Amino acid sequence: MPELVFFSGTMDCGKSTLALQIEHNRSARGLQGMIFTRDDRAGEGKLSSRLGLVTDAVEAVEGFDFYAYLVDRLSKGGRCDYVIADEAQFLAPEQIDQLARVVDDLDLDVFAFGITTDFRSKLFPGSQRLVELADRVEVLQVEALCWCGARATHNARTVGGVMVVEGAQVVVGDVNQSPDEIGYEVLCRRHHRRRMTAATARAAALSPDVLPVDVNGSTVRS
Repeated sequence: MPELVFFSGTMDCGKSTLALQIEHNRSARGLQGMIFTRDDRAGEGKLSSRLGLVTDAVEAVEGFDFYAYLVDRLSKGGRCDYVIADEAQFLAPEQIDQLARVVDDLDLDVFAFGITTDFRSKLFPGSQRLVELADRVEVLQVEALCWCGARATHNARTVGGVMVVEGAQVVVGDVNQSPDEIGYEVLCRRHHRRRMTAATARAAALSPDVLPVDVNGSTVRS
């Protein structure tokens, strides 16, 4: 039976790489799929991986109707054996409903990829709807790591290396932005709660205020 499958994880855990691998494996068997994306780091109409792989995709802009698009394609003699939707967290809930209808009414597998929560640890509306509707939710096993070495479970937005907790839910960025730009970093829950990024941790380690002191209050020098 066709399924709606949601592959979820933090940033930098290989979601887009897996999407490209699924596309490669199925196309190698003679199947033809449709790839959709939204606000990919490589630009409009692209699905890209941080490993350097990239392919063309249909940009699912605001108001885009997945079901109507695929019905139109199929009614004109086009072929579609499966659907891949990357950056699914940016989709509206009604677009997720359309993807579920593609599975149920058109008998197509739909593979959706996205992060579950935003930089404030709040569910993206698209991801929430996927959790509610998906036949399966698969948490990717390639673990992204926090700067401390623990498993990263949260996405942090940074400006100049400093974590911010206010702003629009969707701001396109990446984990490899320059320090002066808006960027993202994956953190464990402990350091996300403490708003401690790799940059602020380094700054704290270099600060004279955190040098160890002895019981008399004098600084211990090596």
